[in-house]
Amino acid sequence: MSGHVVALLGGTASGKTAAAIEVARRMPVEIVSADSRQLRREMRIGTAAPSDEELAAVPHHLVGVIAPDAPWTLANFLERALGAFEEIQVRGNMPLLVGGTGQYVWALLEGWEVPGVPPDPALRAGLAAEVAEHGLEALHARLARLDPASADRIDARNERRVVRAIEIIEATGAPVAPLVRREPPFSWRTVGIARPRDVLHERADARAEHMYRDGLVDETRALVGRYGREFEALRSIGYADALRLLDGELDEAAALEHTRTETHRLIRMQATWFRSDDERIEWRDGADGQALADAVVAAAGAPVR
Repeated sequence: MSGHVVALLGGTASGKTAAAIEVARRMPVEIVSADSRQLRREMRIGTAAPSDEELAAVPHHLVGVIAPDAPWTLANFLERALGAFEEIQVRGNMPLLVGGTGQYVWALLEGWEVPGVPPDPALRAGLAAEVAEHGLEALHARLARLDPASADRIDARNERRVVRAIEIIEATGAPVAPLVRREPPFSWRTVGIARPRDVLHERADARAEHMYRDGLVDETRALVGRYGREFEALRSIGYADALRLLDGELDEAAALEHTRTETHRLIRMQATWFRSDDERIEWRDGADGQALADAVVAAAGAPVR
């Protein structure tokens, strides 16, 4: 494939969806989501997935495309996203990559080559039990024994990445290979939505309140009834606390407060992927929706790699 892609980046609650809809009013784009949670069906409230009205306003890709408990890897995302790019360009439209999952965004734009090792549910369950019994530091120590270089690269608090590294090692019998980057088959520009950290926190807190008010607990109950309690997505922000509420471990006030705290932590992590000093990102004030949309439209006509 060839062509041009614009990525609209920002932290949780920065206003990416609204900005993308405004861009779609001005030029022929289709949205490709780079959100690791919104790709799952039946998890709309807790992931703040686009509403039916937003989905109808502009074509979306990689939103609600797999089951909550379906296996999924970064390699799966890259394959599906590149396929969507091709389909969109055939129709004469431009892909607008929208998301806050930094790993997904940069893997696409930087042309990462990643292992195609599928998830191993049995291994993951065993590692989760190990974490429950001995703590995450012990699991990271296990990774350090297997692959010191990967342990040095991966934050000991990032359970998902520690588990994935061990999974790759167990499947291949070798340490995780160093990341390879190749030129992607398209040109690209990025526009970032800038908001002060305290404003992001306020917006995220309001979003969390809406989630609980709009039925997050009922959505979680339905997920448990249909898919059980052990699938990984149920451990993500919001759902994990709603499950503890259903189990009687937390009341709603405590569950909401913990969801807010975890969302603040996510926002800090996202900032490490989308750095304010990254010269590849053209930052625009999220409070000025018109100027933000103008920047995306301008980026659409000025391709660079």
